Amino acid sequence: MKEFGYQRAVDVSGAVALLGADPDARYLGGGTNLVDLMKAGVERPAGLVDVRELPLDEIELTEAGGLRIGATVTNSDLAAHPEVRRRYPALAQAVLAGASGQLRNMATVGGNLLQRTRCGYFADLTKPCNKREPGSGCPAIEGEHRNHAILGATEHCVATHPSDMGVALSAFDAVVEYETADGPGRLPLADFYLPVGDTPHLETALPPGALITGVTLPPAPVAAVSRYRKVRERASYAFAIGSLAAALDVRDGLVREVRLAFGAVASRPWRAREAEAALCGGPATAEAFAAAADAELAAAETLPDNAYKVTLMRNLVVSVLTELTEEADR
Repeated sequence: MKEFGYQRAVDVSGAVALLGADPDARYLGGGTNLVDLMKAGVERPAGLVDVRELPLDEIELTEAGGLRIGATVTNSDLAAHPEVRRRYPALAQAVLAGASGQLRNMATVGGNLLQRTRCGYFADLTKPCNKREPGSGCPAIEGEHRNHAILGATEHCVATHPSDMGVALSAFDAVVEYETADGPGRLPLADFYLPVGDTPHLETALPPGALITGVTLPPAPVAAVSRYRKVRERASYAFAIGSLAAALDVRDGLVREVRLAFGAVASRPWRAREAEAALCGGPATAEAFAAAADAELAAAETLPDNAYKVTLMRNLVVSVLTELTEEADR
């Protein structure tokens, strides 16, 4: 591992100033992804600014009736919080579906949003990778791509985003809050992750040196009836090969409101707005759920070994929305 400096910030403005003085430094939260990448030589920061002790570890109700989640709240605390479990159960389920208990005790909300892809080529310094070295190529397209993207990918990168938590946050219209030397800012999660395009190394719309300070969830009554379903190749401690965050409001057999977000199919959590539009106002039936999924997945571009994800996601939408409909009927 390359040698690096280490400083612990005592307040938000101090953290931003420390990073501003050393643009090659990185913020350190739980370190569950960053430190692994440093050990592999993928990340080589000149220094680390430890932000774990900053006073950003609270989960609070907002005046509007939503939640504000501090950036250093651990994944374990987020999943266990009673208001998260009551108001946004799919978010708690998504967090518990990720990693191990030990990692969830260390990982933070801010760090989770910034974690990097688990594409094997990205972490292998002996292989080219446009995300790690722009212009070097994307060997996954001709190589190992069983768990790679089917939506929004380009010839420059087909990697997926690994987050479970981010998928649920996407379904509930989360807004990311940050601090820079010029003051605070906010980014809807829908705009937080950049499209792949021809610059896969540019992953977020955060300004340079910005420190994520929290995430706000607007009030969403539909979220109280929600679910996160993750499909993976082993029962625990594995990344998704497909996942779904869904919330549904059904009255008299008709869909009044629905939220859908896909995971492990794109470079970012994928809000399924085509499917949502197809469902709203229509019948809550398995046939309608399948047709809506097909509408969303019509844009899928598959590679030889990941075409299964189209069927997987279609089946996930049908099964989870059917379960939520049955719950509403009880």
